[in-house]
Amino acid sequence: MKAILRTHARTERRNFVASLSAVDRVALERQLAANVARLLIGGKTAAAYAATGDEISPGYIPHTLFPRVIGKTLGFHRCPRTLLIPGILKIPEPPAHTPQAIPDILLVPLLAVTVAGVRLGQGGGYYDRSLENLRRNGHIVAIGLAWDIQITESLPVEAWDQPLDYIATPIHLVDCARHR
Repeated sequence: MKAILRTHARTERRNFVASLSAVDRVALERQLAANVARLLIGGKTAAAYAATGDEISPGYIPHTLFPRVIGKTLGFHRCPRTLLIPGILKIPEPPAHTPQAIPDILLVPLLAVTVAGVRLGQGGGYYDRSLENLRRNGHIVAIGLAWDIQITESLPVEAWDQPLDYIATPIHLVDCARHR
């Protein structure tokens, strides 16, 4: 079931992004950053992924940490974007020698999401395991970043799925707790 949903979500996202001009895409990603900025007050340390392909980019959102695959979870490292290298999954990540830190805010990629914060990811479970570890060890705010077309009415939920606290799109900032 999830495999079919992932295929459909990737196709929808790819088609949407293909319909955008480069100028429109940048404008939408800047609007996304403006929506997320409301949650970054107070000197919070944010971690964000390096977008690939048609993922919405967190590049305009101030953050100092990037994820690095460590076993079956993610570590978060201080690293400038210019020093990222292809990781084991071919996704840009910090080199192993960069300093690790614990984020207060985690900006999370996704394929589809509900307003209650149920997220459909790529299927590796890295973000779910990492969020579970971060929540066990303290407070973390998980913000799913999406194009508006990625919000859906329902998704299947597994016991290990970690809910998002917020969803940010170029148009909306959704407090997921209000929809649970």
